[in-house]
Amino acid sequence: MDVPDTDDAVRAVLRTTDVEQARAFCRRMFYGPLEVKPSGAPDGFTFAGDVVQTGPITIGEISYGVEMCVEMGDLRTAYHVLAPLTGSVHARHRGAAVTADPGRAAVFQPTGDITTRWSADCRLISVKVERLAFERELSTPDVPGGRPRLSTAFGLAGGPGRSWLGLARLLHRELREPDGLSRLPALLHRWRDLAISGLACAVEHPTGDSTPDLPTARRPRTVKRALDAMHAEPGRPFTARELAAISGVGVRVLQESFRRHVGVPPLTYLRRLRLEGVHADLTRAGKGEVSVSEVAHRWGFTHLGRFAGAYRDRYGTTPSETLRDRS
Repeated sequence: MDVPDTDDAVRAVLRTTDVEQARAFCRRMFYGPLEVKPSGAPDGFTFAGDVVQTGPITIGEISYGVEMCVEMGDLRTAYHVLAPLTGSVHARHRGAAVTADPGRAAVFQPTGDITTRWSADCRLISVKVERLAFERELSTPDVPGGRPRLSTAFGLAGGPGRSWLGLARLLHRELREPDGLSRLPALLHRWRDLAISGLACAVEHPTGDSTPDLPTARRPRTVKRALDAMHAEPGRPFTARELAAISGVGVRVLQESFRRHVGVPPLTYLRRLRLEGVHADLTRAGKGEVSVSEVAHRWGFTHLGRFAGAYRDRYGTTPSETLRDRS
């Protein structure tokens, strides 16, 4: 399949309170196998989508106004990035959980089902890049199976990640203007290629220390190693000493690095990661499919009383109420 290489730019805008209209719009502009549904009552649903597409890249600014579940099957021919401007998105993809917020973008590869939960205040930049166009820009694309190994997220706080997001938003804005880049095909072609190559530079390549380091957030490699381990096995009973060993530093150094670069100690971050995973699983569970204890144990919570208290503190409701409301 050839990557589209037209200089035409297409724009679509929709504002609606109708869930079906929003679903049809997102399918048309992004992917066919896509489902959108409010996590609870649809009261307050106010979809806003402003999407531009030129050649191999599609950029949209999207919001729903209520907490939403958005699910997709295999993307197959594309990579996708969600970069929240406000709020957050909690996602599961290829067996990993990731949280995207204004400091961190989520990355989705062509294979593997995707389940996301958007906070009610989430407004984000949604970017689809055709697979062949993106893989041509990667510096280390050759791995078994023919696909590059990429991390599930990259930072937006600084470095190439921050620069890329600024570039993508500027391209999005210019393509909405009647006298913008769409009237200058040669410049538009170079600009969108820069956006794709900038994304390739921003994405981290988890292939070991022999791969050129492409950090994007202001987080040292020691912190990234601990974060990668927790996201890969959130249910594992990590201790601070184990995480420090994975990171190659002492416990005190890792604790201080997490407070400085993540905002919380490593085990606090791990607890939040697990709570988000439980909440996502309970939110999308069908009637009678799971029990609260099953999901809690799956995510590494062994003391159900402490788990229930931490869940209530974070979400303002109990796990059983979440499961009952969604069933």
